[in-house]
Parts: sequence; C-alpha cells; structure tokens
Amino acid sequence: MIRAIEYIGTLAIRFTEEIGRTWMLFVETVAQIFKKPFEADNLLKQMVEIGVRSLPVVLITAVFTGMVMAVQSYTGFKRFGAQSVVGFVVSLSMVRELGPVLTGLIVAGRAGASMAAELGTMRVTEQIDALETLAANPVKYLVLPRFISTTIMMPALTAMADIIGIIGGFFVTVNLFGVSSTTYWKWTWDFLKYQDVYYGLLKAAFFGACISMISCCNGFYTEGGAEGVGKATTRAVVLSSITILVSDYFLSAWMFR
Repeated sequence: MIRAIEYIGTLAIRFTEEIGRTWMLFVETVAQIFKKPFEADNLLKQMVEIGVRSLPVVLITAVFTGMVMAVQSYTGFKRFGAQSVVGFVVSLSMVRELGPVLTGLIVAGRAGASMAAELGTMRVTEQIDALETLAANPVKYLVLPRFISTTIMMPALTAMADIIGIIGGFFVTVNLFGVSSTTYWKWTWDFLKYQDVYYGLLKAAFFGACISMISCCNGFYTEGGAEGVGKATTRAVVLSSITILVSDYFLSAWMFR
C-alpha cells in the first residue's frame, strides 16, 4: 500500500514538474517574440520542415479518413432513408474534429519527435551550452522558430486536410453509392457554418502550440546521453498526443456547446 502511494506521489510530482517546466519555457519563448533580431531564415526553414514535409502524410490520412467517414455514414443513414445528409456529416466531422485532431497527431509523431530528438541531441552534445557561452539565447534561436512555425502551419495543414477529406467523401458517396453530386455539395455548403471552420482552425493552432512547446521542452532539458534522447523523444510524442486528445474535448465543449 505504501509503495502504491509513493508511486502515485512520484507521478504527481513528475507531472507537476513537467507542466511547470513547459509553462516557464512557453513564457520565455513568448517574451522572445518581441526582441530583435528576428531569425527569418530559421523560421522559414522550420515552416518547410514542419509544414511542407508533413503535407503528404496529412493528405493521405485525410483522404482515406473522409472516405471511411462516407462509407460509415452512408451505411448508417441508409437505414433511415437519410443518405442525402452524408456530405454534411463528412464535412462537419472533418472541419470540427477529424481534421484538427488527426493532423495534430501526425505532426506530433513526425515533427514533434524530430524537434525533441534534435534539441535533445544538441543538449547532450553541449551545443546548447555553447550557444549560451557565445551569448546567444538558445530559446530565441532554437525554440521560438519551431513554436511559431508549428502554430502557423498546423491550421494550414488542417485546412488542406479538411478539403481533401471532404473530396474523398465526395468520391465515395457519388461514385460508389450513387448519391447525386449536387445533393452532396448542397448539404455541405448549406449547413456547414463559418464558425465550424473557424473553430476547427483555432483548435489546430492551439494543438500546434502545444506540440511545439512539449516537444521542445522535452528536448531542451534532456539528460542521460543517447538513452536520454530516446526517452525524451518518446515522452514528447506521447505527451503531445495525450494533450491533443484531452484538450480537444474541453475545446469542443467550450466552442460547440
């Protein structure tokens, strides 16, 4: 019994430390936004790495997600003679939930792991310490470009995922099940509201900020050599994924109530 209590207490302490360390890094990162010089080249490089190179995986995931949603929706609504609403269900699901969440999980697994591994390697090889020795702020040079890039590129990737997912649903609904293309698009445009798209992109930006800060924090404070880098990378992906799924509920309950 005592060991169980000790284990729970240890987990609580580690969780609190993780939140505090991430929050402190976030505050310092935001403070560096308003200080010169601006690393435009580094920012563009990170936008390409995080956004452009994640695009193929995001689009493949989105198109098949839209197709699966169309199949499942059509099968269910056919029992009630409501096949015409498949377009609305697919589009609403993509822009509100599936687009932001799946894109966030993909970016966390790809770009988040890369951030944690790269910064972790720099920490254990003392490159970050060298930057501090040269009077260069490592947060501004390493963390800030990744934070801004992920926060900007996540909504862009999500918008592309939404479009491709809806098109994938259209392909299945019209070509496989024979629903009129006019009906599909009519239900999509007539009942999908601007707020649905806006809040979905807002969620994506929030997920992007969480991914970047959690990944950079785990990499920035890595200890234990190569083994520590591996643990930091795994921890960054797991915590980012859990944060996305948990925060998605609270954001959805707040935005769409």
